[in-house]
Amino acid sequence: MTTAKRDTYTPETLLAVAVRVFNERGYDGTSMEHLSKAAGISKSSIYHHVVGKEELLRRAVSRALDGLFGILEEDGATRGRAVARVEYVTRRTVEVLMAELPYVTLLLRVRGNTQTERWAMERRREFDLRVAGLLRAAAAEGDLRADLDTKLATRLLFGMVNSLVEWYRPHAAGGYDRDQVADAVVRLAFGGLRTS
Repeated sequence: MTTAKRDTYTPETLLAVAVRVFNERGYDGTSMEHLSKAAGISKSSIYHHVVGKEELLRRAVSRALDGLFGILEEDGATRGRAVARVEYVTRRTVEVLMAELPYVTLLLRVRGNTQTERWAMERRREFDLRVAGLLRAAAAEGDLRADLDTKLATRLLFGMVNSLVEWYRPHAAGGYDRDQVADAVVRLAFGGLRTS
């Protein structure tokens, strides 16, 4: 019976289980024993796929970060006026967050206790700095209010976006679809940031 379960496990399905357990228990509160029980496989089977739980953490936060940084390379983020680019990045960030909800949730909960967590936090800061640069450029072009500090505006913007991990549930009865949420975030944020 254990062999059948092990045969159906892949690195991707093991990662999904690990992310769920990390989000439930916290990374520091999760042991390999917790992971093996949740996956229904032995610890040695897990070690067949990864060297340890920190590798699972790195794979998980990398998935979230790759999605976010991928946005910055898309045409909508690289062409046109800065205000259109930053609105595009904001909308796509909401979409990636909702599409990769458990992975982004984990990314937002890392605290810097391990090398992987410190690396992830540094990458998050880099992403925020790139978005702040777009906000500065949009203000310089006259499309966003110049009386707001761009670092503060970036923090507030991503505070709103990142709060989605606390309440957004994709299959909740009476819930919101992705387009509704992305539209609302962009309208609320840029309605207050635009000059006109």
